[in-house]
Amino acid sequence: MNNTFCIIMAGGTGSRFWPLSRLNKPKQFLDILGTGRTFLQQTFDRFSKIIPTENFIVVTNLKYTELVTEQLPMLKKHQILAEPLRRNTAPCIAYATYKIKQKHSDATFIVAPSDHVILKEEEFLRQINNGLSFVKENDALITLGIKPSRPETGYGYIQVHKPVVFNNLDNLFKVKIFTEKPDLQMAKVFIESGEFFWNSGIFIWSMKSITGAFDAHLQNVSSLFESGMKLYNTADEVHFINKIYSECQSISVDYGIMEKAQNVFVLTADFGWSDLGNWSTLYKNRDKDAEGNVISGDNILIYDTKNCIVNISDEKVAVLQGLDGYIIAESNDTLMICRKEDEQQIKRFVTDVRMRKGDSLV
Repeated sequence: MNNTFCIIMAGGTGSRFWPLSRLNKPKQFLDILGTGRTFLQQTFDRFSKIIPTENFIVVTNLKYTELVTEQLPMLKKHQILAEPLRRNTAPCIAYATYKIKQKHSDATFIVAPSDHVILKEEEFLRQINNGLSFVKENDALITLGIKPSRPETGYGYIQVHKPVVFNNLDNLFKVKIFTEKPDLQMAKVFIESGEFFWNSGIFIWSMKSITGAFDAHLQNVSSLFESGMKLYNTADEVHFINKIYSECQSISVDYGIMEKAQNVFVLTADFGWSDLGNWSTLYKNRDKDAEGNVISGDNILIYDTKNCIVNISDEKVAVLQGLDGYIIAESNDTLMICRKEDEQQIKRFVTDVRMRKGDSLV
């Protein structure tokens, strides 16, 4: 495993979890589930069972490098990559890939977001190891597809094609098509067909396969990062990265590579996965009281209230009466009360607060 790396993407702003998640400390650095470990720490813990500490790379925004250092003190400075600008996932992955390539041209690696929930970790790691075995022997880009448990409209989907014979696996398929988040009716059609799986955004590939895919489909991105091969792991790396990021296209690896490449495969599985992207997905993944409420906070009194998610800091007292289907969230002198069905308006709330009060409250 010494030539297998894990790239953790930890640069997002987590605005859909406002007001708990803030620009200065977004959700990947929070213990939203109350486990005693943040999302980032849980991601590291999970993969550290199969990846040595020195083979981790965390890519984050420049302003979050201190948070990563605080939460993962076992990582050395060169393992934390600071993006000067947000350019979506393709440049993020390209930066880590070409930096690794400078010393390990035959590496294989896993790419994972920093904010996912995995309930069945043993099964998850088993599938990861299956994927690593496949990409070591084949020119392949693998993504993990999650067996859907409901017609979810918040996830992208992957339609599978024919199964692939490899090491007695019965869950490896050629990808037929990637599709964006569907409406409810289409999501129901997807579920009934049995051919569609949730797109987890977790990838497995070899250095040769992913650099070949960058050259074929995102040559304008790969050429920028390839041009710095002599500068990675030197004192000139930061200056080089700061320069090319201003020139780099902002594009996701899904759109730029995975939807275009012909050598894309999916490992389908069920390991208790959730992309905790917003308050609603948190609600689905937390234990509920007899009235369907999810409560976080030591001093919350509930009366005639049901189907709500409540997150109030322990030092505050909150009394709630007569509510049904609301998000009530408080953090740093900011309180938000919003119907769960209107959660998509949170981005508007954040924009309005920023315009009226500046960045300090978002």
